[in-house]
Amino acid sequence: MKTVKDYIRTIVDFPHDGILFRDVTTLFADPRGFRMAIDQLLSPYAGMRIDKVTGLEARGFILGGAVAHQLSTGFVPIRKKGKLPGRTIAQDYKLEYGEAVIEVHDDAFLPGEKVLLVDDLLATGGTAEAGIKLIERLGAQVIGCAFVVDLPDLGGRARLEAMGMEVHALCAFEGL
Repeated sequence: MKTVKDYIRTIVDFPHDGILFRDVTTLFADPRGFRMAIDQLLSPYAGMRIDKVTGLEARGFILGGAVAHQLSTGFVPIRKKGKLPGRTIAQDYKLEYGEAVIEVHDDAFLPGEKVLLVDDLLATGGTAEAGIKLIERLGAQVIGCAFVVDLPDLGGRARLEAMGMEVHALCAFEGL
């Protein structure tokens, strides 16, 4: 029987030499694999109150939208700076190779709402940490962070857990 990990291909030296890129588009393209991933992303949160699901740009939109649909709840995109049309709040964060900014609409979450954060891959945890900070600045509470892939050698899980976050990942790949 195939696992989620079996649907993910590895592309060597993308986007730079020495990188093993974990490509989830092959998972998304397979109906059984995609369904399996969505079901497994949801399973730890069965029976919990979740008011909204948020996805991090860009593959987190695909997963988060599907998870929100299954939960019959709203979906909120957290986007790169300048991509949202309304009033936003922003959060800077560091990447392996520089800095970036993500934003969310300033009315996306209500105080006290319970939010599930979803993305395809957890590497250093910088983007997820920035997303969590945005959600919390609006008064909502992150009840969990769900990822398809964890790259444990890059320390993202430890970073989020140090913030008090529950982290759920469907599979892990060693290395960069």
